[in-house]
Amino acid sequence: MATVDNYESLLPTLPTPVVDQMVGPPAHPTPIAEIVAGLRSIAALDGLTEEEYTWIATKGTERVGGDRSIVFREGEPACNMNFILSGEVQVRRRHTSAALFIGRAASMTGKLPFSRMKTYGGEGYSVGSVWAIDINESLFPDMLAAIPSMGQRCVSALLDRVREVTRMEQQSEKLNALGKLAANLSHELNNPASAAQRSAASLFGELREYGDQKYRMGRLCLPDETTEKYREWIKNARARMSAYSNIPKASQNPLASADREEMLVQWLNAHNVPNPWTIAPSLSETTLAFDLLDDLAEIVGPEVLPIAVATVASSLRVERMAETVVDSTVRIFDLISAIKDYSYMDQAPIQDVDLAQSLENTLVMFNSRLRNIKVELDFDPNLEPVSAYGSELNQVWTALIENALDSMNDRGTLRLLTRGGGQMALVEVWDSGPGMDPEIRSRIFEPFFTTKAPGRGLGLGLDTVQRIVNKHSGFVTVESKPGATCFQVRLPIDRLQAY
Repeated sequence: MATVDNYESLLPTLPTPVVDQMVGPPAHPTPIAEIVAGLRSIAALDGLTEEEYTWIATKGTERVGGDRSIVFREGEPACNMNFILSGEVQVRRRHTSAALFIGRAASMTGKLPFSRMKTYGGEGYSVGSVWAIDINESLFPDMLAAIPSMGQRCVSALLDRVREVTRMEQQSEKLNALGKLAANLSHELNNPASAAQRSAASLFGELREYGDQKYRMGRLCLPDETTEKYREWIKNARARMSAYSNIPKASQNPLASADREEMLVQWLNAHNVPNPWTIAPSLSETTLAFDLLDDLAEIVGPEVLPIAVATVASSLRVERMAETVVDSTVRIFDLISAIKDYSYMDQAPIQDVDLAQSLENTLVMFNSRLRNIKVELDFDPNLEPVSAYGSELNQVWTALIENALDSMNDRGTLRLLTRGGGQMALVEVWDSGPGMDPEIRSRIFEPFFTTKAPGRGLGLGLDTVQRIVNKHSGFVTVESKPGATCFQVRLPIDRLQAY
């Protein structure tokens, strides 16, 4: 019986490879003994008899090709089982550089018996010279009759293939979700970080300006009585402006602020204060009343008023910049705390999860998409914590909220609800999107089923939701009509019931 250590030596001599030529039969067929020797290198065929190896070598179709030869094209009917004796075949989808599948020497691949594979999911081409034996699907019944063990071998190969493809797709889904999470988080962190950076950069110059104004004020050598009245005025003005910190920023009307700034410019011009356009913006951002400015003018007089007003304005600018730095760093800290809570970093896998807090932490990850979304929260304050894998539950909320936002194109109403009932906790995620087509509603939890455009989803989001909820001994349902789609997740509260 012939044995061959280097199967490359069995590869028939090929002409100089031509890019994108098709693989085909060799100019001179390889002797059967050499083909059998090549088949013996395939682990999936270990244990076959000499007659069974010979059957494959005799009935199979030999194909060879040079580097970059096309083995099959995407979308073509899949009709051959392939035994790769030498070389490598890579499969790629159009418009992507990532290899979907790599078939290396000594492997059994292609369409296998019992497979539902209809067409090739990508374009296969050789890397280096390739040598393969093909068994056409029309010969599958004869092969299974001649080699009874091939049934079990092919089923094992199919199971391995399903596990590998599922693992790759799930990994891709996780990376896709991680990318979206990182994009949302970086967007949210960018705003406070930029504000803090701008304020900190301007603060040094403004502190120097404030010091100069205070120095000019001191050089005037005001009478003690005037100085005391000025200090009392500062104290009174700060007390009057303290309410400013309680005014929500969203309630400040830009037009009203512009009008107030214009009125301040007019007041400063009327009191002969130079460069009023540099002072008015700082004063317009506060609730400093005009009657207080009139009082200041009376206290210090027209000669001192320009320096006094400039000193007050510079002081307010410094305080506003420092406040911005503090607020921005607090916001960054809150975001970091939220991501730690979201991922359950440094915590045990199983947690007593507060569902309301879990949903709110997940919402933080989508802040950049909620500008045109009305968010309604209806949380049961008496709902007990649920014993669960906290980070996995957050994957559920992430998938459901993302689906809701996608269905509304980031415009509409998102409603999150929690309720308790008996030994089960209920979470509902509502959206005001167009609803689901009844024909596809029964398929939404199928792996790889998606209605999104290519590249926007792999169809594993809701499959992951169902898998995680089932892991917690819960269940998920959906109700949908135009303008109202609701996903309901029910989870057992008692840990003993969940595990």
